[in-house]
Amino acid sequence: MTGTTTDLRQDLDRAGYYPDLVADVLDVALADETVVAHLVHPETTFDADEVRRHVTVLVLTPTRLVVSHVDDHPADSHHPAASASATTEAVPLAELRSVALTHVIASPATHETGTGPAELTLAIGWGAVSRIDLEPATCPDPACEADHGLTGSMTPDDIVVRISAQAEGPGAVRAAVDFARTLSAASSRTR
Repeated sequence: MTGTTTDLRQDLDRAGYYPDLVADVLDVALADETVVAHLVHPETTFDADEVRRHVTVLVLTPTRLVVSHVDDHPADSHHPAASASATTEAVPLAELRSVALTHVIASPATHETGTGPAELTLAIGWGAVSRIDLEPATCPDPACEADHGLTGSMTPDDIVVRISAQAEGPGAVRAAVDFARTLSAASSRTR
């Protein structure tokens, strides 16, 4: 194992969300390719009746971005035992269309160079999934009662990861910024 692969395994263990399962599905998707950088993002969501856990792992190799997402599935009347589903997708770096970063800065007036964001949202698009937001179209005539149909926008939405210093700690945000920087650089070299 390389140092980067060892770091990935340590981060999977630290996340504590089925680390052996996540490592196994990543091993298949990576197919022995070298790990350049990674981001492990565990997330817990609270519903009215249940607590659900997820983990998203992004792994950059010299040629691909490997995305893994694992979800809990609680037992129910059709499935007597709890289960998990693990999905991986390997995207060639040449296929990446966008790496978008939203930095949330807590006190912008007093921001000092080098200070990390309070929150980072990393959105990566490669054209597999898009979100369409529609709204009624209008015209400039305030007295107009005609139906002008709909207008909207289509946004790439293949993977979005939000990391908050308040929820996950400043180290998690720094790790996300470092991964985003490495991914941005890698995606620009493939064009």
